[in-house]
Amino acid sequence: MFLINLPCVFLALKIANVNWQSELNKAAHHTSDYSSTEAILRRGQPFTITLHLQTMVQSGDNFTFIASTGPSPAESQRTKAVFNLSEEGASGWSATQEPSEPGCMNFTIFSPANAVIGRYKLKLQIVSGNKVSSTLLGQFVLLFNPWCPNDDVYMANEKERQEYVLNDSGIIFQGLEKYIQQEAWNYGQFEEDILDISLAILDRSLNHRQDPAADVSNRNNPIYVSRVISAMVNSNDEKGVVEGKWNGKYCSGTNPLQWSGSVTILRKWYRGRYKPVRYGQCWVFAGVMCTVLRSLGIPTRVITNFNSAHDRNINLSIDKYVDISGKTLHLTEDSVWNFHVWNESWFIRRDLGSFYDGWQVLDATPQERSKGIYQCGPASTRAIKEGHVNLDYDSSFLFAAVNADYVTWIHYSNKRKERIYSDTRKIGKFISTKAVGTNSRVDITANYKYPEGSLKERQVYKKALKLLAVRSTWKRTKITRRRRRSSVAWRQNMTQPAQKPSISGKLILDASPVIGQDILLTLALRNLTSDFNNIKVKLRASAILYTRKPKAEILQLSRSVKLGSEEGNLNLFTEILRVLGPTVVHKAVDVQVTFTNPLSEVVTGCVLRAEGSGLIKDQLRIKYVNAIWLITHSLWWEIWNRIGFFKRILSTSGLLFCLGE
Repeated sequence: MFLINLPCVFLALKIANVNWQSELNKAAHHTSDYSSTEAILRRGQPFTITLHLQTMVQSGDNFTFIASTGPSPAESQRTKAVFNLSEEGASGWSATQEPSEPGCMNFTIFSPANAVIGRYKLKLQIVSGNKVSSTLLGQFVLLFNPWCPNDDVYMANEKERQEYVLNDSGIIFQGLEKYIQQEAWNYGQFEEDILDISLAILDRSLNHRQDPAADVSNRNNPIYVSRVISAMVNSNDEKGVVEGKWNGKYCSGTNPLQWSGSVTILRKWYRGRYKPVRYGQCWVFAGVMCTVLRSLGIPTRVITNFNSAHDRNINLSIDKYVDISGKTLHLTEDSVWNFHVWNESWFIRRDLGSFYDGWQVLDATPQERSKGIYQCGPASTRAIKEGHVNLDYDSSFLFAAVNADYVTWIHYSNKRKERIYSDTRKIGKFISTKAVGTNSRVDITANYKYPEGSLKERQVYKKALKLLAVRSTWKRTKITRRRRRSSVAWRQNMTQPAQKPSISGKLILDASPVIGQDILLTLALRNLTSDFNNIKVKLRASAILYTRKPKAEILQLSRSVKLGSEEGNLNLFTEILRVLGPTVVHKAVDVQVTFTNPLSEVVTGCVLRAEGSGLIKDQLRIKYVNAIWLITHSLWWEIWNRIGFFKRILSTSGLLFCLGE
């Protein structure tokens, strides 16, 4: 009898291919709308992969998964996770093997709810006897997860998640407080390349260029990510996406009024090797930022603040100076814009405490530097409402935007000035956003401040003044404070009412203005005293931008009046859109737009712009030479419905049209 010892042979496990279960995972992770073949997943939620094998699994084989992101993955930075099968790693990642058919292995991978977001590589390391082999299974993108209760961006209401994460079009409100208009905006966060562009924006940031490893490590935090995006959407410091311009001509770029969506802007920046796109104003910055944050999984909406204050010296007072003739004097850098547009994003504030969880204000429009960079927020709306102006980030600047006092001074020729009126209710009117599920306007002013004229509102204002006076570490450029009086006297001056006037007056617009026609205004004066008053009325009117910067004086009038005792953006074209046939997924359909010129003269050089996610790949521009008075004109073009089961929105010249379900 012979005994022969044969060496034990371990055959390395060979993988034929990897099935990332794209449709199954995308449906479970609410990422089916992304126009990408790449695996796009949300953190804090399991996903499934299947390995098709060329060789059999040995009984002693051990499996270890490695997930990594960023240029220098490290477990200490939470940018690399090493976890064995059926064991949760220290990083919170884990994997389990599921039942499978012969020749296959099914795995369920779990990522933690606080994982770093971004593009990952997933490797499988197999130890078989004394042999170690490693195989790259593929790449995937991990996003924030508003559906996961343990994620910082968790949003409990499904209708709100549909609106603030999955809706790829919306409304931006503009105009005046008494004439609020709505403009369509195509966010297009699921369009081809947009997610890649959003990740590229993070990689182009100043933080990433200074310390790539630390930057990527911080991308698990929506506070950090949203603040970086607020800096990168404007181009002032970091060669970001959009270059702002508020005056002059736009010959070297695009007039901000001509943009109707984010997709064209983001692609132009990306394909132009990160050269800033010219030009944008506040609604453009906010629209682009909403696209980027929604694409990354952070619930975001666009907010419009009417009569929005820009308080350069952060004293919560917008000072207006006039001479004795009523002419405005430019003696301060403070200003009030007819409207200003910013964003709110939804997440918790671990840095401040749970009281400040919820909507956070972010503003990508470059107005003032914050910690040396043109960025703004996130600032909790709860902090703004309660006057907690000492909290991160930029809450004092945003408090002033919605609740500063508007103080009018007469500046005499001998440099003496007199405070004649203080309006505590002018600033921060009709703060608006799009309603969930509809295109109607929702007034959210109560989220930012207590009712104007209430005792609570004045108490909060005084508290904010007090906090600003005692702060010593907060820094912002171009801050000047009065030094000749004590901080107590300064606060008292800001909160004391001005001397009661003897005459009140208001301008009344008799009818809604129409382009090309005269405007009829009535000045109604009232004598608030029991004596007769002879007064001299001086009126000046100027054409102004929405930032209220004057372009040209159009009226100057002076008249004497005797008062007895106690008496006293328009849409140019009307448009109709028709879909000429049934809308079927993946089939073209013709669209007709009919419009009428209401003006009593020919309008030349007309351009119709159209944009719609899932319908038109890039912004469509149709030139139409002349539009004759009261003549109806029609234009046709073809659209391609690529998605189908969502209501698609098409924007033409700022109006919304529904193209079926």
